[in-house]
Amino acid sequence: MATLVEIASQIRRDIVRMVHGANSGHPGGSLGCADYFTALYFKVMKHNPQFSMNAKNEDVFFLSNGHISPVFYSTLARSGYFDIKELASFRKLNSRLQGHPATHEHLPGIRVASGSLGQGMSVAIGAALTKKLNGENTIVFSLHGDGELEEGQNWEAMMFAAHHKVDNLIATVDWNGQQIDGPTQLVMNLGDLGAKFASFGWQVLHLENGNDPDAVAAKLEEAKTYTGKGKPIVILMVTAMGKGVDFMEGHHEWHGIAPNDEQLAKALAQLPETLGDY
Repeated sequence: MATLVEIASQIRRDIVRMVHGANSGHPGGSLGCADYFTALYFKVMKHNPQFSMNAKNEDVFFLSNGHISPVFYSTLARSGYFDIKELASFRKLNSRLQGHPATHEHLPGIRVASGSLGQGMSVAIGAALTKKLNGENTIVFSLHGDGELEEGQNWEAMMFAAHHKVDNLIATVDWNGQQIDGPTQLVMNLGDLGAKFASFGWQVLHLENGNDPDAVAAKLEEAKTYTGKGKPIVILMVTAMGKGVDFMEGHHEWHGIAPNDEQLAKALAQLPETLGDY
């Protein structure tokens, strides 16, 4: 059985190949979050690839920063939601794998369209409340970009979640310090995110190495121990944009551009093929 590190490496290969094949997409954040997705889908979350939209008695996941769809699609395919060969259709005409996840394509594993930033927190809270009302002992997981938190709707939702004790929600912030126009501290400084979430009434956990899938899995398991205690939970997860590909790592320029043929070859040379390419 493949290790989490091996799975994450294959997902990274999928990402760079998908974006290169479409000559379009968002490789930077996708590469940075490969370890989170690997830990969540292959170890932590209780989910069923025989996809049902109502997800009764299952954990569910919502991707708020939907532009990192390559890592989401790869993870779903590698988890058995659909054939990995379909990854080759990424961003192509009539493909179910659009640039941002969309429900009208009926792609298994996609529960909400997430092209517009800032809305995923509200959706996740609504799903978590539904599960509480239904008496389920399940968890809603969500992922958000740090730059995305510049959107004001997030903070209204965070206040709502604390007030209504939405304590079956584990939100994670991909804190890579980069957004499309540059470092977040220069575009719109987020300040002390931990203190802000805590002041809104959230349980705050910190993960300094979000690019170690075993560490991510351990932190998610720790977060689960805080569910049911009256507070929504957030993990502030430090990652590196473009992780795994040296010339992409830490550079905001790779937020939304595709590698050329030479760059793809260099990237793949750094990423071991562990599960077989599509």
